[in-house]
Amino acid sequence: MNLDEILQTFIVESRELLEGMEHALLQLEKVPTDAELIHAIFRAAHTIKGSAGLFGLEYLVAFTHHAENVLDRVRAGEQLLSRELLALLLQVRDHIGALVDHAEQRTVPTAALHARSGELILALQKASTDKRAAPAVPVPSPASQLAPPAPTAASPAASGPLAATSDWHIALRCGRDMLRDGMEPLALLHCLGSQGRIVGVATLADELPDVAELDPEACYLGFAIRYHSDGGAPAIASVFEFVQDMAQVHIVPPHSPLADYAVLPGPAQWAASWANALVACGSLTPEERAQLWPAATPVAPVVPAAPVALPVAPAPTPDKPRPVPAAKNSEAATLIRVNADTLDEHINLIGELIIASAGMHLAVAQSGLPQLQEISSVLARLVESVRGSALQLRMVQIGATFNKFQRVVREVSQEIGKDIALDISGADTELDKTVIEKIGDPLTHLVRNAIDHGIEPVAVRVARGKPAQGRVRLHACHDSGSILIEVSDDGGGLSQERILRKAIERGLVRPDQALTEHDIHQLIFEPGFSTAEQVNNLSGRGVGMDVVRRNISALRGSIELHSVEGAGTRIRIRLPLTLAIIDGFLVTVGESSLVIPLDMVEECVELPAQALQDGHEHINLRDALLPIIRLRPWFGLPELPSVPADFMVGQEPPVRENVVVVRCGSHRAGLIVDALQGEFQTVIRPLGPVFDGLPGMGGFTILGTGRVALIVDVPQLLSTAATA
Repeated sequence: MNLDEILQTFIVESRELLEGMEHALLQLEKVPTDAELIHAIFRAAHTIKGSAGLFGLEYLVAFTHHAENVLDRVRAGEQLLSRELLALLLQVRDHIGALVDHAEQRTVPTAALHARSGELILALQKASTDKRAAPAVPVPSPASQLAPPAPTAASPAASGPLAATSDWHIALRCGRDMLRDGMEPLALLHCLGSQGRIVGVATLADELPDVAELDPEACYLGFAIRYHSDGGAPAIASVFEFVQDMAQVHIVPPHSPLADYAVLPGPAQWAASWANALVACGSLTPEERAQLWPAATPVAPVVPAAPVALPVAPAPTPDKPRPVPAAKNSEAATLIRVNADTLDEHINLIGELIIASAGMHLAVAQSGLPQLQEISSVLARLVESVRGSALQLRMVQIGATFNKFQRVVREVSQEIGKDIALDISGADTELDKTVIEKIGDPLTHLVRNAIDHGIEPVAVRVARGKPAQGRVRLHACHDSGSILIEVSDDGGGLSQERILRKAIERGLVRPDQALTEHDIHQLIFEPGFSTAEQVNNLSGRGVGMDVVRRNISALRGSIELHSVEGAGTRIRIRLPLTLAIIDGFLVTVGESSLVIPLDMVEECVELPAQALQDGHEHINLRDALLPIIRLRPWFGLPELPSVPADFMVGQEPPVRENVVVVRCGSHRAGLIVDALQGEFQTVIRPLGPVFDGLPGMGGFTILGTGRVALIVDVPQLLSTAATA
């Protein structure tokens, strides 16, 4: 892996940490004494700072260090976690993100960015000198456990002479797999140097083998370090949090008993080298070394039986035991990071494999050879399994997208002076990453609309007998092979009278035109339509809802709106789980082949002869009226010959058509087709610019014969047919 790839990994991981940091900060507004959240925020900032130090990003290290200091005081119970400080930390989080962006672009931060860093650093310094009382219950800090216990008269370590040095001593023994695990010993020294001053370093290489036996990916070194710092044991130990499972570390404070220097990490045969290194780096004088290890006595330092792990997790409590680090590591080892473009290429290749497999299956069926047919059947099953596993790789949970709206609701509600909470459910619902990427903007507009238009001011809510705090809800679930996303609020709902009045003013409807409740609500999706009396930063310009519907339609989805005046509004978005490969049902209409998404097909029945004769737009299906859509005229194909008026039983029947019963949400209809061809694995290809936007068409696919089949966009077809 080259430096560019490692830097890109740092960028991706930093952004993930910043997302988690933002989520934890927003949760702290509800539970300001949650120790786990505070530790998570500190770890995120510390990890970004430490990783940035590995790449020499001093501007990022320096800024994050100030934030880390404040967070350290908060988790130690020395700093009040007020709403003002939370708001400041959110700004700090955003600024760290801007600095990470500069790191990705390999550009020098601008003067404006440096000025912003200075403003936030001053604010952090002011916050760190806040003299207000700290929380009654201090947050247990894992860093506090890193400090060595103070020697006492009863402690064996307290007996004997003390070291003369006023500096810290650090003994570092690198593990063999340290380089393989992505950590560079010199980077640790660089990070130490950014927080204090390295007075002296002695390198131990006794374990270094001959060149013929040298493993270039293994680390054989140890370091004795004399270090000057005013940061204290927690700050020094935090540098080594990244390598607690890769190395042995022993930290000795200034003026400690000489006996503390005898705890030297590493094998026993390294003892003499360690003793000499203590003098070489300046941590001990030759006299102190001789006093600690008399010349007549072989050097026999205390060698720990196990690596000295630096604790970084909260102290165990009776109801919450500390997690076992090994279990975390084994779980993390099962996960790898894959480039999204690689996944897309993987899906494209599988699509080509499906098309080739369909062609081979058709050729084998025409050959009539039983052995080839059996092999073709096995291959088809394997291709289907590979397709399913490949699509599963692209599935991501929608929770990360939903959590981003916590910040949106918080800031927008404060801007307009409303008290609003966001409820999230179904965050573990999975859908294709491509859909996730494209659904963010429509959801943002719907959430902002719910805050601005939907939720009433506090005084109005109280007067109506509602709770002062309004609620916006985001919900996701799987439904009939699709994903259903709901954005709802408990606000004032849509005023049909106001919508209709605005529509008449703009000439969208006639004053004498009779409209249903559904028709009136659909008017808000018209371009430029708005009922806002005043234009503000959030709404009033009529730009948005038509774009939302257009973006949802581009994803082969549908949007429904239901509102009760005075009680709230609910908007439902129905989307396909994936935009790449689906199971389809192949039919023919005339000489054209069409594919209907299989998850929307309920059943297939024969079109009754009576429906052929009277031309009704519905049929009786088990004592229920089913609307029908004739696909021949819909797509401009010639009609079949009509049934003769003198047709009698016993005569040669005319060509009988079939009805494919489809359902999308609450809409149900029958599509009249000529022939049913059966299930078909469908690789979705986008329509070109010339045919893009064709009503009822969601793309095309290639059949095994090499012919093109159009894919029916069932949601749009049913919606268009219902309003036609």
